[in-house]
Amino acid sequence: MSSNSSPAQDAAPQPKVNPWLIGIVVSLAAFMEVLDTSIANVALPHIAGTLGASNDESTWVLTSYLVSNAVVLPISGFLVGWLGRKRFFLTCIVFFTLSSFLCGIAPSLGMLLLFRVLQGAFGGGLQPMTQAILADTFPPEKRGLAFALYGITIVCAPAIGPTFGGWITDNYSWRWIFYINVPVGILAVLLVSQLIQDPPQLPRLKGAMARFDYIGFSLLAVGVGALQVALDKGQEDDWFGSRFITTLIIVSVVGLVSLVIWEWRHKNPIVDVRLFKLFNFASCSVMMFVLGAVLFSSTVLLPQFLQTLMGYTAEKAGMVISMAAIVLVFLLPMVGKLAGHVQARYILAFGWSTLAVAMYLSCKRIDLLMSFGSAAWMRIWQYMPVGFLFVPLTMAAYVGLPAEKSNAAAGLINFVRNIGQGFGTSAVTTLLARRSQYHQSVLAEYTRSHRFQAVIQGTALKLSYAGLSMHEAQRQALGRLYGMVQQQAATLSYIDVYWLLSVIAAAMFLLSFLLRRNQPGASGEVQMH
Repeated sequence: MSSNSSPAQDAAPQPKVNPWLIGIVVSLAAFMEVLDTSIANVALPHIAGTLGASNDESTWVLTSYLVSNAVVLPISGFLVGWLGRKRFFLTCIVFFTLSSFLCGIAPSLGMLLLFRVLQGAFGGGLQPMTQAILADTFPPEKRGLAFALYGITIVCAPAIGPTFGGWITDNYSWRWIFYINVPVGILAVLLVSQLIQDPPQLPRLKGAMARFDYIGFSLLAVGVGALQVALDKGQEDDWFGSRFITTLIIVSVVGLVSLVIWEWRHKNPIVDVRLFKLFNFASCSVMMFVLGAVLFSSTVLLPQFLQTLMGYTAEKAGMVISMAAIVLVFLLPMVGKLAGHVQARYILAFGWSTLAVAMYLSCKRIDLLMSFGSAAWMRIWQYMPVGFLFVPLTMAAYVGLPAEKSNAAAGLINFVRNIGQGFGTSAVTTLLARRSQYHQSVLAEYTRSHRFQAVIQGTALKLSYAGLSMHEAQRQALGRLYGMVQQQAATLSYIDVYWLLSVIAAAMFLLSFLLRRNQPGASGEVQMH
């Protein structure tokens, strides 16, 4: 809390209804938006076929959403001060729902991309507003449980999205992955309009933000937009081997550096970068970036391994991921309660250490003979530590912040997590491809050995007994063994990536102890020393 603001002055108004009802309603809106970031992934081939587009062109359905979403996230705090939180939240829900319906009836890929941009832009305000409303609605001693509810929506939605999207696409049509948002959105609008109220400090904040920062917004849109496209298309276009990707990265760096310089000096910045002067907020932002990267990349890793190397269907691979999400639904409330009694840095240290151990054990457990049960348990052990990270990170990010900064903080903390997800997915995709090539070249050295040649001859002999000519038998034997080399090289690349994720988590374990000491008091208020 700032020195010139009393607790009474900055306290949120007492809700007229049960705060848990408010929590469920706003989390419903956030769940709807987060689900949309992953539910369309499995429908891309169907979308391409229906709209007469190539598979490469259909990937812009994902990219267009992520770009507009990433631009709006960090400025949501400014937009709240400009429009009012309730009005901004309702506007986002209404137009997100409308654009979802328009995506469902889109007659062409071009129109679908336009509506996805709108959907991403208005969806960008839902996550931070949900977080900010929860922070203002619940007293400090209950914020852990409130953020656990928010964590369930943020962490579980991406896990069930591909499975749910695949089921809808297979049994109905890809258009229904957008139509399902309409009734949920209408219900959310009706409930939010009745239950949510603006905090008392908002009028003075609104008065201070009468002018829109057009230069800051332009720099943000250019910098973040270029970065998101580069992350999404980098591996596909060979990164710096592509002039297009190289140009995007240069534009992104120039735009974002200029944005920080401009906003740091601006009286009413559209992105409050001065929040990063607070050590706890800056540290939590770094950790949230890493958590987004590790969480999302590991969500991509295992299904990709199961589908490409073990022949799992998308639905069966999705079941492996979804089982871990179910465990987290029960774990997060327990962590939320624990956060009211134990220092956040100790919970974070435990979470990062167990995540490092889980990723290291994944290096040892993953192989081409792994059963469905082993894969499911491996994912559960990977996912459980997230419960000990998301809640205390979200709580610690608000410690020491004035109440009027909660909206800006929510926008930035969600922004860094989303950018972390983009970085994590791109890094994992690139590492898998590069390390697979490396391991394949190493394994190829053994093809000159007498043992390898003997295996080829033995396999060819068995095939010739099955009726093939000796020439065809040798060709097929060589092809089969080459396929085995490729599989083993790919498996080794997954092991390398899990090992790297383990090292990163261990580094965050050390950072946890650099956070300033906090003492959860009897009232639950966290005082910093």
